[in-house]
Amino acid sequence: MTIKAGYANGNVHNKTIKKKRCRRREKRIVSDVPMGLQRLFMSCREVFKGLGTVPSPTDVQNMCRILDGMTPEDMGLCRDLQFFKPKNHSKGTPRVKYTTIYECKNFSLCMFFLPATAVIPMHNHPGMTVFSKLLLGTMHIKAYDWADPANSDDSAGHNQPRLAKLKADNVFTAPCDTSVLYPTSGGNIHSFTAITPCAVLDVLGPPYSKDDGRDCSYYRDTPYPSSSNGESTVARKDGDTYGWLEEIEMPIDSQMDVIEYLGPQVAENF
Repeated sequence: MTIKAGYANGNVHNKTIKKKRCRRREKRIVSDVPMGLQRLFMSCREVFKGLGTVPSPTDVQNMCRILDGMTPEDMGLCRDLQFFKPKNHSKGTPRVKYTTIYECKNFSLCMFFLPATAVIPMHNHPGMTVFSKLLLGTMHIKAYDWADPANSDDSAGHNQPRLAKLKADNVFTAPCDTSVLYPTSGGNIHSFTAITPCAVLDVLGPPYSKDDGRDCSYYRDTPYPSSSNGESTVARKDGDTYGWLEEIEMPIDSQMDVIEYLGPQVAENF
């Protein structure tokens, strides 16, 4: 009986040791995750609850506070990255690199790497809230919202130019504040042009999904005609600037190279 009891106790003892070892391994894994990235991940799980969810002003403020405090080092980045060095410097626009850090049905975390002069053409984010953090570099951003938010359904009038209000046409240099766009406001339709090599961290909630009607559309913008002789000029009305947006086929320079994410991993069981 004593031997059997001792064997049972030994099993319990071994299980306890294994549990402690597992906990130690979990702690080591968690300790390897930069706290900025881990806080961002945990906040996303609280904020994004699925289709139709738009973060509250308090949630937006908290998310921006986390992202504003994040650095390239939080993502394992440095300025001397191969992503920024296209092999062919002579032909065409350099291609953008894209990697996914984490994705679920409610949100995704991803990064874009743009060599100098690389472009992400004007595109939309239907039904999505997006936080963008410029981690490295200097970038020009141009962004629009539909002039009539109530008629923001992109399925209507694909071939007809639609009036849009210019929300941003500026150059940004890291470190800078996080930008936020909403399903119908904040510059939901935008383009990026890298002036220097750039790295951008994006939070999308919910992520793109063709099955759920959140596919990406591309646009060409032209100035809003405002002069009496019909010439195209930039129109300013009530202090706002407007332009025409025409949906187009996917531009050739919108194609990206998908790369494996090798940076810090988030800890789901933190």
